[in-house]
Amino acid sequence: MKKVVLAYSGGLDTSYCLKYLKNEKGYEVHTVLINTGGFDEAELAAIEERAYELGSAQHANLTIVDKYYDKAIKYLIYGNVLKNNTYPLSVSAERVFQAIEAIKYAKSVGAEAIAHGSTGAGNDQIRFDLIFQTIAPEIEIITPIRDLKLSRQEEVDYLSKNGVHYSWEKAQYSINKGLWGTSVGGKETLTSNQTLPSEAYPSQLQKTGEEKVTLQFEKGQLVGINGTLDTPIKNIVALEKLANAYAIGRDTHVGDTIIGIKGRVGFEAAAPLIIIKAHHLLEKHTLGKWQQYWKEQLGNWYGMLFHEGQFLDPVMRNIEAFLEDTQTTVNGTVIVSLKPYHFTLDGIESENDLMNTSFGQYGEMNNAWTSDDAKGFIKILGNAQNIFSSVNKLTHD
Repeated sequence: MKKVVLAYSGGLDTSYCLKYLKNEKGYEVHTVLINTGGFDEAELAAIEERAYELGSAQHANLTIVDKYYDKAIKYLIYGNVLKNNTYPLSVSAERVFQAIEAIKYAKSVGAEAIAHGSTGAGNDQIRFDLIFQTIAPEIEIITPIRDLKLSRQEEVDYLSKNGVHYSWEKAQYSINKGLWGTSVGGKETLTSNQTLPSEAYPSQLQKTGEEKVTLQFEKGQLVGINGTLDTPIKNIVALEKLANAYAIGRDTHVGDTIIGIKGRVGFEAAAPLIIIKAHHLLEKHTLGKWQQYWKEQLGNWYGMLFHEGQFLDPVMRNIEAFLEDTQTTVNGTVIVSLKPYHFTLDGIESENDLMNTSFGQYGEMNNAWTSDDAKGFIKILGNAQNIFSSVNKLTHD
Protein backbone atom coordinates (compact mmCIF):
# COMPACT_ATOMS: atom_id res chain seq x y z
CA MET A 1 0.00 0.00 0.00
CA LYS A 2 1.35 3.40 -0.97
CA LYS A 3 2.07 5.83 1.85
CA VAL A 4 1.06 9.49 1.77
CA VAL A 5 1.77 12.15 4.38
CA LEU A 6 -0.99 14.71 4.85
CA ALA A 7 -0.15 18.16 6.24
CA TYR A 8 -3.01 18.13 8.75
CA SER A 9 -4.71 20.88 10.76
CA GLY A 10 -7.88 19.17 11.95
CA GLY A 11 -10.03 21.57 9.94
CA LEU A 12 -12.64 20.72 7.34
CA ASP A 13 -10.31 20.66 4.32
CA THR A 14 -7.67 18.36 5.79
CA SER A 15 -10.32 16.13 7.38
CA TYR A 16 -11.87 15.67 3.96
CA CYS A 17 -8.46 14.92 2.44
CA LEU A 18 -7.74 12.27 5.04
CA LYS A 19 -11.00 10.40 4.39
CA TYR A 20 -10.75 10.80 0.62
CA LEU A 21 -7.15 9.61 0.35
CA LYS A 22 -7.85 6.57 2.51
CA ASN A 23 -11.25 5.57 1.15
CA GLU A 24 -11.13 6.61 -2.52
CA LYS A 25 -7.44 6.32 -3.35
CA GLY A 26 -6.43 3.48 -1.05
CA TYR A 27 -3.47 5.23 0.53
CA GLU A 28 -2.01 4.53 3.94
CA VAL A 29 -2.40 8.06 5.29
CA HIS A 30 0.08 9.46 7.79
CA THR A 31 -0.88 12.83 9.26
CA VAL A 32 1.43 15.51 10.63
CA LEU A 33 0.55 18.78 12.32
CA ILE A 34 3.25 21.44 12.41
CA ASN A 35 2.70 23.68 15.43
CA THR A 36 4.09 27.21 14.99
CA GLY A 37 2.69 28.46 18.29
CA GLY A 38 -1.06 28.25 17.72
CA PHE A 39 -1.93 25.12 19.72
CA ASP A 40 -1.66 24.19 23.38
CA GLU A 41 -1.15 20.63 24.61
CA ALA A 42 -4.85 19.93 25.04
CA GLU A 43 -5.62 21.11 21.50
CA LEU A 44 -2.79 19.02 20.07
CA ALA A 45 -4.08 15.94 21.89
CA ALA A 46 -7.62 16.52 20.60
CA ILE A 47 -6.39 16.92 17.00
CA GLU A 48 -4.34 13.74 17.26
CA GLU A 49 -7.35 11.83 18.58
CA ARG A 50 -9.52 13.11 15.74
CA ALA A 51 -6.90 12.17 13.15
CA TYR A 52 -6.98 8.57 14.34
CA GLU A 53 -10.78 8.60 14.38
CA LEU A 54 -10.74 9.66 10.72
CA GLY A 55 -8.40 6.83 9.79
CA SER A 56 -4.83 8.09 10.10
CA ALA A 57 -2.36 5.22 10.22
CA GLN A 58 0.10 7.35 12.16
CA HIS A 59 -0.11 10.91 13.47
CA ALA A 60 2.68 13.24 14.61
CA ASN A 61 2.52 16.66 16.25
CA LEU A 62 5.72 18.58 15.61
CA THR A 63 6.24 21.81 17.54
CA ILE A 64 8.80 24.07 15.85
CA VAL A 65 8.26 27.41 17.62
CA ASP A 66 11.97 27.91 18.41
CA LYS A 67 13.01 27.20 14.83
CA TYR A 68 10.19 29.38 13.49
CA TYR A 69 11.38 32.32 15.57
CA ASP A 70 15.10 31.88 14.83
CA LYS A 71 14.71 31.40 11.08
CA ALA A 72 11.72 33.61 10.32
CA ILE A 73 10.18 35.92 12.91
CA LYS A 74 13.53 37.36 13.98
CA TYR A 75 14.19 38.58 10.44
CA LEU A 76 10.64 39.87 9.99
CA ILE A 77 11.30 42.09 13.02
CA TYR A 78 14.74 43.15 11.77
CA GLY A 79 13.14 44.11 8.44
CA ASN A 80 10.07 45.78 10.05
CA VAL A 81 8.07 43.69 7.61
CA LEU A 82 4.43 44.73 7.15
CA LYS A 83 2.89 43.63 3.86
CA ASN A 84 1.25 46.65 2.21
CA ASN A 85 2.24 48.59 5.36
CA THR A 86 -0.42 46.60 7.23
CA TYR A 87 0.02 42.84 7.60
CA PRO A 88 2.83 41.19 9.64
CA LEU A 89 2.81 37.96 7.54
CA SER A 90 1.07 36.05 10.34
CA VAL A 91 -0.08 33.13 8.19
CA SER A 92 2.17 33.36 5.14
CA ALA A 93 5.35 32.98 7.20
CA GLU A 94 4.11 30.01 9.19
CA ARG A 95 2.81 28.22 6.07
CA VAL A 96 6.32 28.22 4.64
CA PHE A 97 7.72 26.59 7.76
CA GLN A 98 4.84 24.13 8.02
CA ALA A 99 5.63 23.12 4.45
CA ILE A 100 9.34 22.67 5.16
CA GLU A 101 8.77 20.48 8.19
CA ALA A 102 5.95 18.49 6.55
CA ILE A 103 8.05 17.51 3.53
CA LYS A 104 11.01 16.62 5.74
CA TYR A 105 8.70 14.40 7.76
CA ALA A 106 7.40 12.77 4.57
CA LYS A 107 10.96 11.94 3.55
CA SER A 108 11.75 10.55 7.00
CA VAL A 109 8.85 8.05 6.90
CA GLY A 110 9.47 7.02 3.30
CA ALA A 111 6.25 8.42 1.84
CA GLU A 112 5.69 8.22 -1.90
CA ALA A 113 3.37 11.23 -1.82
CA ILE A 114 2.51 14.29 0.24
CA ALA A 115 -0.88 16.01 0.39
CA HIS A 116 -2.37 19.28 1.58
CA GLY A 117 -5.87 20.74 1.72
CA SER A 118 -5.34 23.99 -0.18
CA THR A 119 -7.83 25.20 -2.75
CA GLY A 120 -6.85 26.41 -6.21
CA ALA A 121 -7.76 30.01 -5.45
CA GLY A 122 -5.30 31.04 -2.76
CA ASN A 123 -1.66 31.56 -1.83
CA ASP A 124 -1.13 28.48 0.34
CA GLN A 125 -1.15 26.06 -2.62
CA ILE A 126 1.87 27.88 -4.03
CA ARG A 127 3.75 28.09 -0.75
CA PHE A 128 3.30 24.37 -0.09
CA ASP A 129 4.05 23.19 -3.63
CA LEU A 130 7.13 25.39 -4.07
CA ILE A 131 8.67 24.07 -0.87
CA PHE A 132 7.70 20.44 -1.54
CA GLN A 133 9.07 20.35 -5.09
CA THR A 134 12.32 22.05 -4.05
CA ILE A 135 13.13 19.83 -1.07
CA ALA A 136 11.77 16.54 -2.43
CA PRO A 137 11.01 16.65 -6.19
CA GLU A 138 10.75 12.86 -6.19
CA ILE A 139 7.65 12.91 -3.92
CA GLU A 140 4.27 13.29 -5.63
CA ILE A 141 2.07 16.20 -4.51
CA ILE A 142 -1.65 15.45 -4.09
CA THR A 143 -4.27 18.20 -3.60
CA PRO A 144 -7.81 16.79 -3.53
CA ILE A 145 -9.64 20.05 -2.78
CA ARG A 146 -7.88 21.88 -5.60
CA ASP A 147 -8.08 19.06 -8.13
CA LEU A 148 -11.75 18.28 -7.53
CA LYS A 149 -12.75 21.97 -7.23
CA LEU A 150 -14.79 21.20 -4.15
CA SER A 151 -17.08 23.61 -2.35
CA ARG A 152 -17.23 23.68 1.42
CA GLN A 153 -20.70 22.10 1.32
CA GLU A 154 -19.48 19.25 -0.89
CA GLU A 155 -16.76 18.49 1.65
CA VAL A 156 -19.30 18.48 4.50
CA ASP A 157 -21.64 16.21 2.54
CA TYR A 158 -18.86 13.73 1.75
CA LEU A 159 -17.75 13.53 5.36
CA SER A 160 -21.32 13.03 6.55
CA LYS A 161 -21.82 10.28 3.97
CA ASN A 162 -18.72 8.57 5.36
CA GLY A 163 -19.87 8.66 8.96
CA VAL A 164 -18.15 11.88 10.05
CA HIS A 165 -20.88 13.93 11.72
CA TYR A 166 -19.44 17.20 12.97
CA SER A 167 -21.01 20.65 12.93
CA TRP A 168 -18.59 22.29 10.53
CA GLU A 169 -21.17 24.99 9.90
CA LYS A 170 -21.01 26.24 13.47
CA ALA A 171 -17.68 27.90 12.81
CA GLN A 172 -18.76 30.98 10.87
CA TYR A 173 -15.21 32.31 10.91
CA SER A 174 -11.99 30.63 9.90
CA ILE A 175 -9.41 31.23 12.64
CA ASN A 176 -5.71 30.47 12.16
CA LYS A 177 -3.57 31.17 15.20
CA GLY A 178 0.22 31.18 15.44
CA LEU A 179 3.00 32.84 17.41
CA TRP A 180 3.09 35.78 14.96
CA GLY A 181 -0.62 36.59 14.88
CA THR A 182 -4.08 35.20 14.14
CA SER A 183 -5.93 35.43 10.83
CA VAL A 184 -9.72 35.74 10.75
CA GLY A 185 -11.72 34.97 7.62
CA GLY A 186 -15.47 35.16 7.17
CA LYS A 187 -18.23 36.18 4.82
CA GLU A 188 -17.36 39.84 5.37
CA THR A 189 -13.79 39.41 4.11
CA LEU A 190 -15.15 38.07 0.82
CA THR A 191 -16.58 41.54 0.19
CA SER A 192 -14.92 44.93 -0.30
CA ASN A 193 -17.27 46.97 1.87
CA GLN A 194 -18.09 44.94 4.98
CA THR A 195 -16.05 44.74 8.16
CA LEU A 196 -15.64 41.83 10.54
CA PRO A 197 -17.83 42.15 13.66
CA SER A 198 -16.04 42.60 16.95
CA GLU A 199 -17.10 39.16 18.17
CA ALA A 200 -15.30 37.51 15.25
CA TYR A 201 -11.93 38.29 16.81
CA PRO A 202 -10.47 35.86 19.37
CA SER A 203 -9.68 38.59 21.92
CA GLN A 204 -12.30 40.91 23.35
CA LEU A 205 -11.86 44.21 25.20
CA GLN A 206 -11.26 43.62 28.90
CA LYS A 207 -9.46 46.78 30.01
CA THR A 208 -10.03 50.50 29.62
CA GLY A 209 -7.79 53.41 30.49
CA GLU A 210 -4.08 53.42 29.68
CA GLU A 211 -1.14 51.21 30.64
CA LYS A 212 2.56 51.97 30.14
CA VAL A 213 4.79 49.14 28.95
CA THR A 214 8.54 49.21 28.39
CA LEU A 215 10.10 46.97 25.75
CA GLN A 216 13.81 46.25 25.98
CA PHE A 217 15.68 45.40 22.79
CA GLU A 218 19.17 43.99 22.42
CA LYS A 219 20.64 43.81 18.92
CA GLY A 220 17.13 44.11 17.53
CA GLN A 221 15.58 41.32 19.59
CA LEU A 222 12.94 41.79 22.29
CA VAL A 223 14.72 40.61 25.44
CA GLY A 224 12.64 42.20 28.20
CA ILE A 225 9.24 43.61 29.16
CA ASN A 226 8.81 46.07 32.03
CA GLY A 227 12.33 45.38 33.24
CA THR A 228 11.96 41.58 33.35
CA LEU A 229 14.30 39.72 31.00
CA ASP A 230 13.21 36.56 29.16
CA THR A 231 13.53 34.85 25.79
CA PRO A 232 12.11 36.67 22.74
CA ILE A 233 9.49 33.94 22.25
CA LYS A 234 8.21 34.19 25.82
CA ASN A 235 8.23 37.97 25.54
CA ILE A 236 6.11 37.83 22.39
CA VAL A 237 3.59 35.62 24.18
CA ALA A 238 3.60 37.86 27.27
CA LEU A 239 3.15 41.05 25.25
CA GLU A 240 0.31 39.47 23.28
CA LYS A 241 -1.47 38.67 26.53
CA LEU A 242 -1.01 42.22 27.85
CA ALA A 243 -2.20 43.86 24.63
CA ASN A 244 -5.07 41.46 23.96
CA ALA A 245 -6.79 42.79 27.07
CA TYR A 246 -7.09 46.09 25.19
CA ALA A 247 -8.23 44.39 21.95
CA ILE A 248 -5.20 45.85 20.17
CA GLY A 249 -3.95 44.63 16.80
CA ARG A 250 -7.15 44.23 14.80
CA ASP A 251 -7.07 45.14 11.12
CA THR A 252 -7.96 43.93 7.63
CA HIS A 253 -5.32 43.26 5.01
CA VAL A 254 -6.06 43.73 1.31
CA GLY A 255 -3.40 42.43 -1.00
CA ASP A 256 -2.52 41.02 -4.40
CA THR A 257 -2.34 37.26 -4.24
CA ILE A 258 0.44 35.35 -5.96
CA ILE A 259 -2.05 34.12 -8.55
CA GLY A 260 -3.06 37.67 -9.48
CA ILE A 261 -6.41 38.22 -7.78
CA LYS A 262 -7.12 40.54 -4.87
CA GLY A 263 -7.59 38.98 -1.45
CA ARG A 264 -8.86 40.28 1.88
CA VAL A 265 -8.34 38.84 5.35
CA GLY A 266 -8.87 40.06 8.89
CA PHE A 267 -6.23 39.54 11.52
CA GLU A 268 -5.40 40.11 15.16
CA ALA A 269 -1.70 40.62 15.81
CA ALA A 270 -1.16 42.80 18.87
CA ALA A 271 2.37 41.72 19.75
CA PRO A 272 3.71 41.69 16.16
CA LEU A 273 2.41 45.18 15.40
CA ILE A 274 3.67 46.66 18.67
CA ILE A 275 7.08 44.98 18.36
CA ILE A 276 7.61 46.01 14.73
CA LYS A 277 6.57 49.61 15.36
CA ALA A 278 8.64 49.85 18.56
CA HIS A 279 11.65 48.27 16.85
CA HIS A 280 11.32 50.66 13.92
CA LEU A 281 11.22 53.66 16.25
CA LEU A 282 14.36 52.46 18.03
CA GLU A 283 16.09 52.08 14.65
CA LYS A 284 15.22 55.67 13.74
CA HIS A 285 17.29 56.74 16.74
CA THR A 286 20.16 54.25 16.47
CA LEU A 287 20.79 53.71 12.73
CA GLY A 288 22.26 56.03 10.13
CA LYS A 289 20.26 57.50 7.24
CA TRP A 290 21.55 55.11 4.58
CA GLN A 291 21.23 52.08 6.84
CA GLN A 292 17.56 52.92 7.27
CA TYR A 293 17.10 53.57 3.55
CA TRP A 294 18.54 50.24 2.43
CA LYS A 295 16.79 48.38 5.21
CA GLU A 296 13.46 49.69 3.92
CA GLN A 297 14.25 48.46 0.40
CA LEU A 298 15.56 45.04 1.38
CA GLY A 299 13.04 44.53 4.20
CA ASN A 300 10.22 45.13 1.75
CA TRP A 301 11.69 42.68 -0.76
CA TYR A 302 12.28 40.10 1.97
CA GLY A 303 8.66 40.31 3.09
CA MET A 304 7.33 40.09 -0.46
CA LEU A 305 9.44 37.06 -1.37
CA PHE A 306 8.59 35.36 1.93
CA HIS A 307 4.88 36.05 1.42
CA GLU A 308 5.03 34.52 -2.06
CA GLY A 309 6.70 31.31 -0.92
CA GLN A 310 10.21 32.07 -2.20
CA PHE A 311 11.83 31.46 1.18
CA LEU A 312 14.32 28.89 -0.16
CA ASP A 313 15.73 31.25 -2.80
CA PRO A 314 19.40 31.94 -1.89
CA VAL A 315 18.85 35.71 -2.04
CA MET A 316 16.83 35.36 1.18
CA ARG A 317 19.95 34.24 3.05
CA ASN A 318 21.83 37.22 1.58
CA ILE A 319 19.16 39.66 2.78
CA GLU A 320 19.08 38.01 6.22
CA ALA A 321 22.83 38.53 6.55
CA PHE A 322 22.40 42.23 5.77
CA LEU A 323 19.45 42.65 8.14
CA GLU A 324 21.26 40.94 11.00
CA ASP A 325 24.38 43.05 10.49
CA THR A 326 22.33 46.25 10.85
CA GLN A 327 21.13 45.29 14.33
CA THR A 328 24.43 45.74 16.21
CA THR A 329 23.44 49.15 17.60
CA VAL A 330 19.69 48.56 17.89
CA ASN A 331 19.75 48.48 21.67
CA GLY A 332 17.55 50.24 24.19
CA THR A 333 14.11 50.59 25.70
CA VAL A 334 10.94 51.73 23.97
CA ILE A 335 8.09 53.17 26.03
CA VAL A 336 4.64 52.14 24.76
CA SER A 337 1.16 53.14 25.95
CA LEU A 338 -1.59 50.52 25.61
CA LYS A 339 -5.13 51.83 25.20
CA PRO A 340 -8.45 50.33 24.06
CA TYR A 341 -8.05 49.17 20.44
CA HIS A 342 -4.76 50.99 19.83
CA PHE A 343 -1.32 51.86 21.18
CA THR A 344 1.11 54.79 20.99
CA LEU A 345 4.90 54.94 21.03
CA ASP A 346 6.02 57.49 23.62
CA GLY A 347 9.80 57.47 23.19
CA ILE A 348 13.05 55.56 23.62
CA GLU A 349 16.09 55.39 25.86
CA SER A 350 19.34 54.08 24.39
CA GLU A 351 23.08 54.46 24.83
CA ASN A 352 23.24 54.22 21.02
CA ASP A 353 20.83 57.12 20.50
CA LEU A 354 22.20 59.27 17.67
CA MET A 355 19.95 62.16 18.66
CA ASN A 356 22.87 63.46 20.73
CA THR A 357 22.51 67.03 21.99
CA SER A 358 26.27 67.53 22.13
CA PHE A 359 26.29 67.85 18.33
CA GLY A 360 23.22 70.01 17.98
CA GLN A 361 19.52 70.33 18.66
CA TYR A 362 17.29 70.22 15.61
CA GLY A 363 15.94 73.69 14.82
CA GLU A 364 17.68 75.17 17.85
CA MET A 365 21.46 75.12 18.35
CA ASN A 366 24.42 74.10 16.16
CA ASN A 367 27.17 73.09 18.58
CA ALA A 368 29.50 71.25 16.22
CA TRP A 369 29.78 73.77 13.34
CA THR A 370 29.85 77.50 12.70
CA SER A 371 27.48 79.63 10.64
CA ASP A 372 30.21 79.96 7.98
CA ASP A 373 30.49 76.14 7.88
CA ALA A 374 26.75 75.93 7.27
CA LYS A 375 26.82 78.56 4.49
CA GLY A 376 29.72 76.83 2.73
CA PHE A 377 28.03 73.43 2.99
CA ILE A 378 24.78 74.76 1.51
CA LYS A 379 26.65 76.48 -1.34
CA ILE A 380 28.49 73.32 -2.35
CA LEU A 381 25.35 71.20 -1.90
CA GLY A 382 23.56 73.39 -4.44
CA ASN A 383 26.32 73.28 -7.05
CA ALA A 384 24.86 70.50 -9.23
CA GLN A 385 21.38 71.98 -9.55
CA ASN A 386 22.78 75.50 -10.01
CA ILE A 387 25.02 74.35 -12.89
CA PHE A 388 22.16 72.42 -14.55
CA SER A 389 19.83 75.42 -14.31
CA SER A 390 22.44 77.79 -15.69
CA VAL A 391 23.56 75.63 -18.61
CA ASN A 392 19.97 74.87 -19.67
CA LYS A 393 18.76 78.45 -19.05
CA LEU A 394 15.88 77.28 -16.84
CA THR A 395 13.56 79.97 -15.53
CA HIS A 396 11.70 77.78 -13.00
CA ASP A 397 8.39 79.51 -13.73
